[in-house]
Amino acid sequence: RNKVIRFLSNFHGWHDHMTSGYSSHYDGSPTAGVLASVAESIVLLPPGDIEAVRHVLSEDSDIAAVILEPTGAGFGMVPVDGKFLNALREVTEQHNVVLIFDEVVTGFRVSPGGAQAHFDVQPDLTTLAKILAGGLPGAAVVGSREILDALDFDAAPASGREKIQHQGTYNANPVSAAAGTAALSIIETTDACQQANAYGERLRGRLNQLFAEKDVPWAAYGTFSGFHIFTNANSRNIDPETFDPTVIDWQELKKNPAGLTHKLRLAMLINGVDITDWPGGTISAVHTDTELEQTVDAFRESIRMLRAEDAI
Repeated sequence: RNKVIRFLSNFHGWHDHMTSGYSSHYDGSPTAGVLASVAESIVLLPPGDIEAVRHVLSEDSDIAAVILEPTGAGFGMVPVDGKFLNALREVTEQHNVVLIFDEVVTGFRVSPGGAQAHFDVQPDLTTLAKILAGGLPGAAVVGSREILDALDFDAAPASGREKIQHQGTYNANPVSAAAGTAALSIIETTDACQQANAYGERLRGRLNQLFAEKDVPWAAYGTFSGFHIFTNANSRNIDPETFDPTVIDWQELKKNPAGLTHKLRLAMLINGVDITDWPGGTISAVHTDTELEQTVDAFRESIRMLRAEDAI
């Protein structure tokens, strides 16, 4: 089999098979420098659309695998839920298609066992990095023995298969391994994941209270230890405290008024808090109520500054 299903706006790195459909070329055409034959091996589907998956798998017997971010694109910026993941697991098993979870962000963050443990959905393969190596260069692919034996010097030839090549500059890097061992020990022996997740829920709630108080038509949303700011580029009439991102199209969730996110980030930096340009951020277990109050205060002052410039 020669094709892989991906979901629009999901991020899986910058190699050739993953560039189309993340931030451009949503029609599946190749991005600059990528061979057309590579792009043609990828089937792009709308995020969270299980019926589209069922249709493709029933019509195309050349699908080898399905890959996705298990909390949705951008750590839940375009969210999916456990019901979708369970349905995806069921239909991929029916068609003997490999299910791959990209847990580079969610692994050891959503829970010690990642998103797959939280949702109780077992993929065939999982990609891991970031927390895995304690923030240093390092990554891993984990999964079923049946698949990973293809990397084994003894098991692959014993089963009559050619071993898959697996060279790498950072393979077995001792510094990354030491950092990863230390980080995973903390995850295993403390409630770091639970602390960060609880902080995320409190922060999202406090920001939505602020947006409602200041009559700003934004909403803070997300799950676990992440938060996203819906900046409402289409000027919807929304209540920040009851906002439901699952009823908004993925393209609208990722859309921001021109220039706003840059100004918001600059204002937040001036006020002592660094956020991402999603806009949003991820939370650490070392964040406390002090940082929470500082973040809310920084948003409050940033809103004042943006209004003074007629940016919102």
